Amino acid sequence: MSHTDNPPPPRSCCTPSRQPGARPDTLSGPGLAPSPCAPERGSAVEQVLLSGGEFLMGADSADGFPDDGEGPVRRVRLSPFRIAPYTVTNAEFGRFVAETGHVTEAERFGWSYVFAAFLPAALRRISERVPQTPWWCGVRGAFWRAPEGPGSDVAERERHPVVHVSWHDAQAYCRWAGGRLPTEAEWEYAARGGLEQRRYPWGDELTPGGEHRCNIWQGLFPTKNTLDDGHRGTAPVDTYAPNGFGLYNTAGNVWEWCADWWTTDHGAAPRTDPAGPATGSAKVIRGGSYLCHDSYCNRYRVAARTSNTPDSTTGHMGFRCVFDA
Repeated sequence: MSHTDNPPPPRSCCTPSRQPGARPDTLSGPGLAPSPCAPERGSAVEQVLLSGGEFLMGADSADGFPDDGEGPVRRVRLSPFRIAPYTVTNAEFGRFVAETGHVTEAERFGWSYVFAAFLPAALRRISERVPQTPWWCGVRGAFWRAPEGPGSDVAERERHPVVHVSWHDAQAYCRWAGGRLPTEAEWEYAARGGLEQRRYPWGDELTPGGEHRCNIWQGLFPTKNTLDDGHRGTAPVDTYAPNGFGLYNTAGNVWEWCADWWTTDHGAAPRTDPAGPATGSAKVIRGGSYLCHDSYCNRYRVAARTSNTPDSTTGHMGFRCVFDA
């Protein structure tokens, strides 16, 4: 099925996108050329072996958004695979950049999207707001090593997830690490941690016993974050208890890129190792982020999904790698 047969991806308040036809400020440097694969590097990445098998993917509940294509619930069979228990950190991405000279798309374009409340007033005034979602600003000089633009750094966030990485950047890292991005089916199977048709990786209750299990927004979005979970932005990748498969932060913290092109045409027939359409205009992202709040976006549920164009970068999108078993 071609992307012309699929509905367009939703215009999500969750993830601002680069405008079609945008061009990088510079094409110098190694850019997005494929990085050499290094299987020996991949073997050093911590991995969890998942046996695969059948699971029920998606959701038919009223919690979701009709245009997101969470349903119908369908039976999916997966081959065994390995997956990183954590999203890629700033420290890990820094080693990749040092070894390969990779230049991210945010650097090539010269800007990236930052949550407006994170910016000093002077920078916020000169940064372009996103129509309909003015809590996002396009910030000159924002990229993975300067996540809030000029003057910011990740010196105290080495164990936090890397952000401001595009789908292409994530692909390049995974290739260098000897792996790949997960398919959407692999991601959901792993995120569920063995629990069938639950809302979250730990069950159906968001805060069981009053305990926070994920890094999302508390308070009134986008003006007041009470920080009840202890985090204003990203949290370290090993924050909170892991799910039943040993994976951390598959709900909240950062959106995670998947390999698949976006579609809402799933059908209900059983399928084996689905990989999505052959082409498209946007890539699937899963898991929600620290900016999700149920007043406007409860996409931190394990079946929830949205998308973004593969060249888009924001301060709340990251990724994790998978490896063939």
